[in-house]
Amino acid sequence: MSHPSEPSSDPTTPASAPAAPAPATVSRRAGRPPRLWETLAVVVVKPISRLFVKRRWRGGEHIPRTGGLIIAANHLSWSDPVLLSHYLYNNGRWPTILAKAGLFRIRGLGHAIAQLQAIPVERNSTEATKSLKIAEERLRNGACILFYPEGTITRDPELWPMAGKTGVARLALVTGVPVIPIAHWGAQELLPYGASKPRLLPRKSFHVLAGPPVDLSKYAGQPMRGSVLRDATADITAAITGLLAEIRDEKAPEIPFDPKNAANG
Repeated sequence: MSHPSEPSSDPTTPASAPAAPAPATVSRRAGRPPRLWETLAVVVVKPISRLFVKRRWRGGEHIPRTGGLIIAANHLSWSDPVLLSHYLYNNGRWPTILAKAGLFRIRGLGHAIAQLQAIPVERNSTEATKSLKIAEERLRNGACILFYPEGTITRDPELWPMAGKTGVARLALVTGVPVIPIAHWGAQELLPYGASKPRLLPRKSFHVLAGPPVDLSKYAGQPMRGSVLRDATADITAAITGLLAEIRDEKAPEIPFDPKNAANG
């Protein structure tokens, strides 16, 4: 499964208040691929996941089984989309991921990931906003979309979540769908950032903890200006970070690592 990356869009100009959210669909097939493709993906992914990682999963009761849903997670490894997809599938949801547009142009692979309902993203381009439009439509139709608010694998030296981009917050406020924060730990041991081959042995533990929906009610009806989106994004990031601190049993940094500030420093 390819690496999902949130678009780099970061709107800062005021706009009209969000439209009233569309009614959530109750169909359990909403946002899911054709049954054949879903079955093929499950047959491949679940045995591999079970073989190479020990599951330490919690918080599945917080994941709604129907209706539009945003999953906001930290990002540690190229392997965590696959492992998180297993977790979400076992908790009743098919995760829609965002994948690099170039993958859709690879013969065979492109057709497969399109059938699996992935959304193409042209990274570092104005075209990236199109993926947010597609995601918005999918959310209104009841899909579950897996987002990484950081936009890429964390560069924090201690692997805490970085400062997030505002695309997830904008989608949440526009659509009104719940945002479920998820923290995970262990994927970086299976496939560390920058490594070309997975470290399959010894068998790794994959910890996942989902929390209750992030409370974004104080932003409802406010203009979609940059300050609102940044504050909502900070709330989402804080929820993910708090869950990760619980998994790691460590104190998280008070201020998220920001690669822009690191580069300027």
